[in-house]
Amino acid sequence: MDRDWADPELDLGAVAARAGYSRYHFIRAFKEAYGETPGQYLTHRRIERAEEMLRGADLSVTEICHLVGFSSLGTFSARFKTRTGLTPSAYRTTYVGRGAALIPGCFAMLWAGGFPAAHTATSKKRPGSSAAYGEEQDSGSGPEGTEP
Repeated sequence: MDRDWADPELDLGAVAARAGYSRYHFIRAFKEAYGETPGQYLTHRRIERAEEMLRGADLSVTEICHLVGFSSLGTFSARFKTRTGLTPSAYRTTYVGRGAALIPGCFAMLWAGGFPAAHTATSKKRPGSSAAYGEEQDSGSGPEGTEP
């Protein structure tokens, strides 16, 4: 769960099965051990990571929302405010500007793994299109570009 906390598709049933428990027994055992349900724990971890990113990265609140695993900005903002007492924007205003420069958003996105490939304009190649710069193209020629 700690490894895949940013995955919005994290499945409680799969996590429970991996631990060898039924879904409901896993929830009870997890709460007994950690004092909160797996869902609460996951939200807590995501909010902690969002706090770090709001303090240190030059990314929009929406970008941070998606990077930490929330699929809804409204849900993210409501849960963030419940946990911290501030909206994400107010949190950033309160805790940023104490001398340290923000990490450029492009670097923060690269470090965090960016958005899934489906969100990029170049993620799908058109059929029959030529290779892009730096990509090899199999043209049926032999080694070193010579004819067989």
